[in-house]
Amino acid sequence: MQVTYLSSAAIVVETEGASVLCDPWLVDGAFEGSWCHYPPLDVDPEDFDHVDYIYISHIHPDHFDPATLRRLNTEIPVLIHDYRWDYLKDEISALGFEVIELDHNSRTHLAGDLHVNILAADACDPEVCGNYFGCSWVEENPELGSTQVDSLAVFDDGEYTVVNMNDCPYPMVERSMRQVKEGYGNIDLVCHQYSAAQFYPQCMEDYTHEEKLRARDDVIEEKHELATEFIDLFDPDYYMPFAGEYVLAGRLAPLNRYTANPPRIEALEWFEAHVDPDEHRCVFLNSGEHLDLAAGRVSKPYEPVDQAAKREYIEAELANRTFTYERDPIPDVSELREQVRPAFERFERKRKQLGYETETTVLIGLAPEEYVELSFTGDGYDFVTDPDLSTYDGYVKFELDPRLLGRLLSGPDAVHWADAKIGSHLGISKQPDIYERQLYNCLGSFHA
Repeated sequence: MQVTYLSSAAIVVETEGASVLCDPWLVDGAFEGSWCHYPPLDVDPEDFDHVDYIYISHIHPDHFDPATLRRLNTEIPVLIHDYRWDYLKDEISALGFEVIELDHNSRTHLAGDLHVNILAADACDPEVCGNYFGCSWVEENPELGSTQVDSLAVFDDGEYTVVNMNDCPYPMVERSMRQVKEGYGNIDLVCHQYSAAQFYPQCMEDYTHEEKLRARDDVIEEKHELATEFIDLFDPDYYMPFAGEYVLAGRLAPLNRYTANPPRIEALEWFEAHVDPDEHRCVFLNSGEHLDLAAGRVSKPYEPVDQAAKREYIEAELANRTFTYERDPIPDVSELREQVRPAFERFERKRKQLGYETETTVLIGLAPEEYVELSFTGDGYDFVTDPDLSTYDGYVKFELDPRLLGRLLSGPDAVHWADAKIGSHLGISKQPDIYERQLYNCLGSFHA
């Protein structure tokens, strides 16, 4: 069995009898155009039309990328977890693929000697996962089945076992991890997240340059330390830190210095210093290179990226790109205001469903100095001009392109608030400086 690294969470797992392409994000421009690859990929989606299966872990655009899938052979079956809701299945089916839904923790034969087992990250504690979307905890019905928006996959050929954790966060996924360890015993390779695919701290407009750098380093350290939990629990022979690797393009390019997405060589050095190399071997690979588990070797040693060349590429190439919404006409402020009422009604239903209240007020920029003010205590909404932030008990203020806001208000089929946030398209200021998870979950329903 061998595992080939492509980029971010995109890998190929293969034996002599079968192959699976996992989470293929192979085209620049995820998250409304802001996420790109570096080094630029020298492979095309069409290069993988020979694989037997595609596995997609969850719906986030750096894992489920329609632009990549549109260029792949639709005759290839797509494997996903059998979630309680069919949003992922429906999106993939709409692209022309056959979707195979697999039950939680059910080892399934694919072809040759290759088997797969997909488990959802369903140890549902919303305070840990921060994701209230479609959650059994909210529904107050633990029998609904797997509802989280993430999954992990175990591949084995009867001799070697590979665990692909993609974005599954620890400790939310610990229960599923223990099921895998108990069921398979020895784990040869675990592929796991080690960096932060999030808006913080690069989007914080009320942070100074120094504060952003300190916050960036703190998040990197936190993510690295959490990653060691995967290694400790699985006790693998090899581990591959991956996923969430990206560079920001367009007008967001200057924010790259602040993302908690460190140079891979720095991550490699951190893990080699903090994880016993005699017990577990850290594997970083360049795109297109592989680890052969039977031979116990990599196809080519890892070659670190030239950081000066990376900065030059970002400035000369990526910074000049445009986002999808920047091609839209700029909406009139009156058009945005008209969508606020139905959007707030949907938002308020969600807030009441969750039973969530906070004294924090959300301010969303409609135009220069004009905002819509959202209450989380049942007091409705208002339009305000040049608000005095000192008068609020707490606030989260969003600055964004009006063309993006127009799409957000149109609904998640156009753009989802979570994707806009992860894509770093939202400028954010907040006091107190805390992250209220349910506030952002409620905001996801603010669309007409």
